[in-house]
Amino acid sequence: MIEILVTGGAGYIGSHVLRALARARFTPIVYDNLSGGFPEAVKGFELIRGDIGDYEALRRLFGQRDIRCVMNFASFIAVGESAADPLKYYDNNVGRTFTLLRAMKEAGVSDFIFSSSAAVYGDPDTVPIREESPLRPSSPYGRTKYFIEEALSDLGLSDGFRTISLRYFNAAGADPAGDIGERHSPETHLIPLVLRAALDPAYAVTVFGRDYDTPDGTCVRDYVHVNDLAEAHVLALGRLLDGGGPDVYNLGNGSGFSVLQVIESARRVTGRDIRVAYGPRRSGDPARLVASSEKAARELGWSPAYTELDGIVETAWRWERTGRRGSC
Repeated sequence: MIEILVTGGAGYIGSHVLRALARARFTPIVYDNLSGGFPEAVKGFELIRGDIGDYEALRRLFGQRDIRCVMNFASFIAVGESAADPLKYYDNNVGRTFTLLRAMKEAGVSDFIFSSSAAVYGDPDTVPIREESPLRPSSPYGRTKYFIEEALSDLGLSDGFRTISLRYFNAAGADPAGDIGERHSPETHLIPLVLRAALDPAYAVTVFGRDYDTPDGTCVRDYVHVNDLAEAHVLALGRLLDGGGPDVYNLGNGSGFSVLQVIESARRVTGRDIRVAYGPRRSGDPARLVASSEKAARELGWSPAYTELDGIVETAWRWERTGRRGSC
């Protein structure tokens, strides 16, 4: 079976991708320093504890295993933290990723799937956003993703790398089995925070800004289920193995929902009241980020199974009530 190295595989998206790879009869190998991942999320999979900035460890690993492709999820992702501590983000998301790519080059591993982000677009001129839209990242986090995409383009020309960058919009939800889901420390993503308010009557979820140019004044985002993202990685891998790449694809469900709509969805799904507090806008938050995923549908054959917000929130609620609480 074909071995796939999944860096950061014990994290939220990586752990879902592992299961999709296994269902497709690939052999995923998890490489994670566990700074943001959890060993219980990869139970049953091979876990090698290591850092993508450790060149010697990577060199040994590539020398010992017949790895065909690397999927990189080893990234810091909090936009606000990136503005407060940009060096942390440039060190890991750029510098250490370069170390990983250098180790791949020495080992002759040239297939690479990159976990990118809609943050590369910044505040878009038009929505839905297409892959050819201008790239104007407005946060250090978004710029780290942009810099790696640019480097991958150069590596494709100079060193024969075959790469696919997948620009996620807002990953959300959890595996319907309820054994893995979204779990960050600290948690910064909207749906888990809203569901925390459903579980804890003393907690109020903060809405940052209510004066955006949107129907209800709050930010609009495109929420894509994490299992749909995982399936897109398997399809992208198949394209690389068939000789495709380099390329880039947006991954979203094509529908935008406001912060207040997410809160109302959670109220419907949970049947509980959710306290809300209002705060000022956060720096770097565009009013709307909604994807056009037509290219992924056309070229990868990707079609999201979860298109309704309530369905996405319901899987996250199942995780919050069972899996997350049982794992803490």
